[in-house]
Amino acid sequence: METEKWIDKGWDVIVNFGPKVLAAIAIWIIGGVIVKYLLKGFNKAMEKKGLEISLKKFLSDLVGWGLKIVLILVVLGTVGVETTSFAAVLAAAGLAIGLALQGSLANFAGGILIMIFKPFKIGDFIEAQGQSGTVKEIEIFTTKLLTPNNQEVIMPNGALSNDNIVNYSTESTRRVNLTFGVGYDSDIKKTKEVILGVINSHPAVLKDPAPAVNVSELADSSINFFTRAWVKQEDYWDVHFYLIERTKEAFDEAGIDIPYPHQVEIHKEG
Repeated sequence: METEKWIDKGWDVIVNFGPKVLAAIAIWIIGGVIVKYLLKGFNKAMEKKGLEISLKKFLSDLVGWGLKIVLILVVLGTVGVETTSFAAVLAAAGLAIGLALQGSLANFAGGILIMIFKPFKIGDFIEAQGQSGTVKEIEIFTTKLLTPNNQEVIMPNGALSNDNIVNYSTESTRRVNLTFGVGYDSDIKKTKEVILGVINSHPAVLKDPAPAVNVSELADSSINFFTRAWVKQEDYWDVHFYLIERTKEAFDEAGIDIPYPHQVEIHKEG
C-alpha cells in the first residue's frame, strides 16, 4: 500500500508538472536560438554604425545578459515559479549596486559618450584635464594618454567627457605661433624681413596660407613681433623648434638686439 501511494504521488507530479517542465525545456532551447540570432543582428547593426571595438563588446555582453535574464524569467514562469518577487529582488539589488558605484557609473556613461560622439580617437594628440598627450587606449571607464615624455596618464571618462577637450589632430594642418621681442633701437621693417626669411627657409612651412609677421605689442622694454606659419600636423614640432633657434641666430647675424634684464653693481666707497 505504501508503495502504491508513492507511485500515485509520483504520477501526479509527472502529470501536473511534466508538461510544464517539457514546455520550459522547449522554451529554453528555442529561446536560446532566438537570443543568438538577435545578438548576431545587434552586432551587425553596431558594425554598420562604426562603433569602437570596446564599446561593441560591452554593449553586446550587456544586451546578451539582458536577453538571457528575460529568457530565464520566462522559463521560471512556465514551470510555475513566482517571478514577480524574483524580479523585485533583482531590481533592488541593481539599485543598491548603482548607489554604491555612482562614480564608476559616471565614468561608464562618460565612456559611452566618448565612443558614440568620438571627440577624439586612438592616435590623436589631445589636451584635457590639465594633461596633453597621444590617445593610447579608450576603455569603458578610463582613457589612457601617452605624454610627449613617454608617461602614461589614466583619465576617468566621467570627468573627461564633461571637460573642454582640445584635439590637435582633427585637422591636417596646424599653425606655429611664436612671439619674438627686440630692442626699441631695432628697425621694424628689417626685423620683419629677418623673421620672414627664417620662416621661408624651412621647406615644411606651407606657402598657403602665407606666413605672417606683425608687431603685436610695444612692451616696456621690447617691440614684440607675433609670427604665424602654417605646417602639416606631423611637421609642427620640427618647425617650432627650428624657428626659435634659427631666429636667434639670424638676429645675431643682423645685429638685432634681444632685450634682457641687466644687473648693475653699485660699489660704495667707504
